[in-house]
Amino acid sequence: MARIAHLSDLHFGAHDPAVVAGAEAWLVAERPDLVAISGDFTQRARRGQYREAGAFLARLATAGLNTLSVPGNHDVPLYDVVMRFVRPLHRYRRFIDEDLCPWFEQDNLAVLGINTARSLTFKDGRISREQMALIRERFAGVPAGRTRILVTHHPLFAMPIGEAGEPSEAVGRHGEALAAVADAGVHILLAGHFHRSFAESARRMVKNAGPALVIQAGTATSTRLRHGEKQSFNLIETHKNRIVEVAVIGWDGGTFRAGNRAGYRFDGENWQARANAQASDRHPGLRRGDDR
Repeated sequence: MARIAHLSDLHFGAHDPAVVAGAEAWLVAERPDLVAISGDFTQRARRGQYREAGAFLARLATAGLNTLSVPGNHDVPLYDVVMRFVRPLHRYRRFIDEDLCPWFEQDNLAVLGINTARSLTFKDGRISREQMALIRERFAGVPAGRTRILVTHHPLFAMPIGEAGEPSEAVGRHGEALAAVADAGVHILLAGHFHRSFAESARRMVKNAGPALVIQAGTATSTRLRHGEKQSFNLIETHKNRIVEVAVIGWDGGTFRAGNRAGYRFDGENWQARANAQASDRHPGLRRGDDR
């Protein structure tokens, strides 16, 4: 079994320090195999905000935790026009990670991060053909028994983000990106951006999406709450025989606690929800596609 803590949308600069301390305490106590952070470390890409985000990552590293991070659209300067177009991710590279397409691999996991943040788009994301080639190349040599995970800030296709399930904008070149994901045999797609917990089989959402389970994280530490959700992140457990369990770890005002849990099994074509899903009144959080 492998355990991945999936955090997103920390938004340092619009964060709650108590929630940051609670997330850090939970991670250090639970010690997942990997902490994957899918972007928006900062609120406005300012140096002070990046310093706080970098210090958070440094404390996790000091505690011996493995981390993998990608930038989000908020990590590109909005009002500093020169920085935005000349060196859009200079501060990210300085304070967070020099590598914009990081890789993590161990006995049971192979995880690739891809940067979807761009200078020319203020909110929406985009993926390049070079990045699609990297997805195919990186996963090509991964042994069959390892769970293949792709981490981006923006989901690769339209998501049902509103209460009525209206779709969001898809990431640029999403059709080609999904073809690359299918060719690479990616099992799990992790993303954030919408501050909403969600999980569903990609093939139930988009035709020809490939055999991937889509898992979205809410906002881990910011005060920018949406859709009635509290701060949260996901704990993902991958088991043999392609069984995945996802638990929402939600803030209850004083600490992070496990809330909803959903299980999935891959039947060779699609990810099917298992009957052992558990609900919690403390943090309802995780929504499956059939809950809409």
